[in-house]
Amino acid sequence: METPKTAEFAHIGKSVIIKGELSGSEDLYVDGQVEGSIELSGNRLIIGPHGQVRANVNAKGVIVQGKLEGNIRASERAELSKSAVVVGDIATQRVAIEEGAYFKGKVDIQRETAKADGAKTDGAKSASTASASAAAGAVSGGAGSAVAGKANVNEGK
Repeated sequence: METPKTAEFAHIGKSVIIKGELSGSEDLYVDGQVEGSIELSGNRLIIGPHGQVRANVNAKGVIVQGKLEGNIRASERAELSKSAVVVGDIATQRVAIEEGAYFKGKVDIQRETAKADGAKTDGAKSASTASASAAAGAVSGGAGSAVAGKANVNEGK
């Protein structure tokens, strides 16, 4: 993914260091250092190639190109690019780990909460199984990937 246009994202540059709780209601691009917590529940977070984050992250989507030490909770998608170094657990509906990325932790694939009544159907079970297979494939990585962890499917229990 390319570096986003600054008009679309709030931008934390390479020389910026933030310690504490970071929250907002717009997409955020971090290329500096953040230590603490990041809360962007309705928005996306991109950690750029120079970004160094030591924080638990809660966002709609998370893309890691730099370093992240902490847990990721992404309501939609988490993506680790080939330059990513991530130590922590990931909980999301969809995950992508590029060949060459380093990841140490566990992946918990969350089932979409489309059904309000909580009733299970065969279609929902097969979708969960497919997610587990996809997660296991992503966690196994490619020849250039360094991955340690496990994948689980959470059916909302």
